[in-house]
Amino acid sequence: MEACSDWGCFRIINHGIPLELMMEMKKASRSLLDLPEEIKLRNYNPVEGKGYTSRHKASSVFEGIGCYDMAAPGALTTSLTSFNASPDQRDVVKKYAFAIHKLGMDMGRILLEGLGLAGDLFEGWPCQLRMNKYNYTPEFVGSTGAVLHTDPGFLTILQDDEAIVGLEAVHRETVNTPVDPMPGSLVVNLGDLATIWSNGRLLSVKHRVQCYEGNVRVSIALFVLGPKKGALGAPEELVDDEHPRLFNPVNFEDYRMLRITTKSPTGAIELLRIKS
Repeated sequence: MEACSDWGCFRIINHGIPLELMMEMKKASRSLLDLPEEIKLRNYNPVEGKGYTSRHKASSVFEGIGCYDMAAPGALTTSLTSFNASPDQRDVVKKYAFAIHKLGMDMGRILLEGLGLAGDLFEGWPCQLRMNKYNYTPEFVGSTGAVLHTDPGFLTILQDDEAIVGLEAVHRETVNTPVDPMPGSLVVNLGDLATIWSNGRLLSVKHRVQCYEGNVRVSIALFVLGPKKGALGAPEELVDDEHPRLFNPVNFEDYRMLRITTKSPTGAIELLRIKS
């Protein structure tokens, strides 16, 4: 739990997802992201971040394919059908999605145990699977592929690029620290809802993606977002005289829109802080 409270991110190994499946998913993601834009736009969703994100929306080099509520019946099938994905691609993506979703649910139980609680924290929560591509060129070296931000949801499990460095995390407002690749491992980032729910015990990590070399960078992320209905706040077990409630409860979709409308990729959570 020290990494959760001090950094808000950590790497996990021995996570149970076979290295072969991770590499197959990387290959499938790259092939789908390399499709012509008119095909990728079939995955378009008017709600930012829920479907295909074309270049120049988030940055001039970034694009992503997203499947919102990926564990819902038929969600992945519908998304893959829009790309005319091959049977092999569908099989790989579905196997990986099942494995990474199970790991996400396990992480919820582990976090509860770390705080002395029990149960299935993420049961029924929508999760988003997203494949990311950074179209880096030699001219872009030294520039930012994804600006400094926190994730609005609760938790992100990232398969980062095993060869191309770029992810950087901020350690408590001090310095951007490179998160060097470690093949076969996964990065876990805690988001703003984790800080709100834990009453400040879990840190939402600020991070960005830089361009260190002019080669395409691909990553795959599972976002554990928040409950579909109702507001998420700190449970009573985490609130007492020594730990008064720090944040007003919030619904994930409302909070996501708050971040968009205030154009605040790192500081929107402070708008929910309860003034003493």
